[in-house]
Amino acid sequence: MNWLRMEVISAVTSWLMSLACQSVPIARNWLGGFTPCQIDDLTELWKKLSPSAKIYYPGSEDFEEATARWSVLDAPKVNVVVVPGTENDVAETVKYANQKELPFLAFNGAHAAITTLGKMDHGIEIYLNQLSSVEIAKDGKTATFGGGIMSKNVTDALWAAGKQTVTGTCECVSLLGPALGGGHGWLQGHYGLIADQFVSMVVLADGSLQTIDATSDLFWAMKGAGANFGIVTSLISKIYNIQYSNWAIDTLIFSGKKVEAVYQAANDCLLKNGTQSANVINWSYWLNIPAIDPNNPVILFYIIQEGVDVVDPAYTEPFHDIGPLSETATGGSYIDLATWTGIALDAPPCQKDGLVNPRFPIYLQTYNVPAQKRAYNQFASAVSGASVFNNSIFMFEGYSMEGVHAIAGDSAAFAYRSENLLAAPLITYAPAGSDLDQQAAQLGDQLRQVLHDASGRTDLRAYVNYAHGDETLEQWYGSEAWRQSRLRALKKKYDPEGKPPSNP
Repeated sequence: MNWLRMEVISAVTSWLMSLACQSVPIARNWLGGFTPCQIDDLTELWKKLSPSAKIYYPGSEDFEEATARWSVLDAPKVNVVVVPGTENDVAETVKYANQKELPFLAFNGAHAAITTLGKMDHGIEIYLNQLSSVEIAKDGKTATFGGGIMSKNVTDALWAAGKQTVTGTCECVSLLGPALGGGHGWLQGHYGLIADQFVSMVVLADGSLQTIDATSDLFWAMKGAGANFGIVTSLISKIYNIQYSNWAIDTLIFSGKKVEAVYQAANDCLLKNGTQSANVINWSYWLNIPAIDPNNPVILFYIIQEGVDVVDPAYTEPFHDIGPLSETATGGSYIDLATWTGIALDAPPCQKDGLVNPRFPIYLQTYNVPAQKRAYNQFASAVSGASVFNNSIFMFEGYSMEGVHAIAGDSAAFAYRSENLLAAPLITYAPAGSDLDQQAAQLGDQLRQVLHDASGRTDLRAYVNYAHGDETLEQWYGSEAWRQSRLRALKKKYDPEGKPPSNP
């Protein structure tokens, strides 16, 4: 039984709107623009929604904006968008969809690129962007967030109040999207994953609003496999006083010829067998910057440190000694990190430009230096020059794992607390048919396999939030038999019809 599908199950009945019905854009506060067919189709749902809810049909700018995805490969197909104004609007929409036997899928940042979402070939999108509230508790220890809130909004609201919490690093992803798969972030060295901050949440699995906390057996599953169990309409999360107002970054660019020296230094001076300081992060990209090297990808390497105005020379000097092509030291605050690392709202990774963006993630214990060299050579050969893949990047995320390691491995469905690094080739290209899609998938798998072969492991460990879609359930959620059994039992108990709505 393929119980933990990331896709929404295809409906057994046709979409309500017949071909005779003209599609026109509508919103709840518009009095006109309906055809008789549309009124008949959605009147039942319409009457139950709040005054602030909206409905969009194909043909409107609102529909196009709401349904756009970061990766167009195997994107879910949507016939109508419901924009809830309240948590109860989500419940009513789910009840309606179930009654009519229609697929439904919750959208937040829409950065999930997993190919299994494409199995939704028609249905209702539940667009959560209006559920974006922030309410800090009087004791300052928790905050309640709307289920559609974006990471940047969380960071900005908390920072203004002298608070912080773990969110995804990219400003244009939601809080809950990454969190339901575990969720990595800049502050995890102190506090653990995003999911480790959960106090309680309101979840819909069958159209009912249910508050889930540590007293529920479902709470364990929501922290790492939550996209399979419900739509989170609101979340109470731990928050913390800001420890340091100052952060610094050293941005270094190296020739690909220095790949072995760079990652040996990363092992020796930063990663240190998984004991990297809670205040230090190493990140790097391989990518083409023709103005710097017109022939081959360069290595863009970041050393980030909290609580300083300039990164400690103990961390930077070994890299300076290698001979970077350029080096830039910058100081600022936590809210500058996304801009420094190229993942702010206005940066290319946050744009929905109609491109294909599959990723091929793998967790690692350390940088295997010879494997890094082999992977770089293969990547460079595939993406250099006029290649259709020349906008691709290879990502290496070296967060501090101190806070993640400190939490028991069996405390959540997230299975990979013992890992120290997250790597993923991101193969970017313009859509051009299935043959090119297959070439991209083959390249991504080959690059990941180079690192996996060097790891010495028999099991590949993949971050589900970056998943391509061809991985196994064991690779997403852990190969231990007890994990799989526990998840299967919870799926059977809480969603026996197999309709995971998720917050992608």
